[in-house]
Amino acid sequence: MTVDAFAANGASRPMPLAKPARPSIDPRDFRDAMASLAATVCIVGAASEGERAGRTATAVFSLSGSPPSILVSIDTSAHLTTLIGREGRFSLAMLAATQWTVADAFAGRIAPAHRFKCGTWTAWSSGNPKLEGAMVALDCEVIGRIDTGTHTLFAGGIIDIAREERASPLIWHDRGYKAVSG
Repeated sequence: MTVDAFAANGASRPMPLAKPARPSIDPRDFRDAMASLAATVCIVGAASEGERAGRTATAVFSLSGSPPSILVSIDTSAHLTTLIGREGRFSLAMLAATQWTVADAFAGRIAPAHRFKCGTWTAWSSGNPKLEGAMVALDCEVIGRIDTGTHTLFAGGIIDIAREERASPLIWHDRGYKAVSG
């Protein structure tokens, strides 16, 4: 069942975000505060009928160990959201410290048609894009969805995994890439 059919059957209902009762902070202050949050840089990807799409993401986290699952947040207007919704699956690559050019490409520094030329891409058995050399690569099946209005949160059940034992993560912090030293 596709994610869109999943949603049509009532399994997922929109969760529009309400405005706080008190005045919100300035969006610039929010962005400045979030720049202090360090996160592993990831690429979320999907494929459908020979078409691939992907985006750099840091709004990713472990959801549950049973079933093994993650949660990713994707801008609702992104074509990637459409592909994930149609196919009911996606991939996630946690980038190694050496893969900052891949991060830049999928963050929009180059045209979407050329993004998969950065890095070495193969495919999972599901058809999802798989980034070789990533610190961790996951193949996921959508097991839940929350629509917030501006973003869609996809819960992905992990169906396959590949790890590079000696890789260290590419981190996004204070509006720039960092490597973990140690």
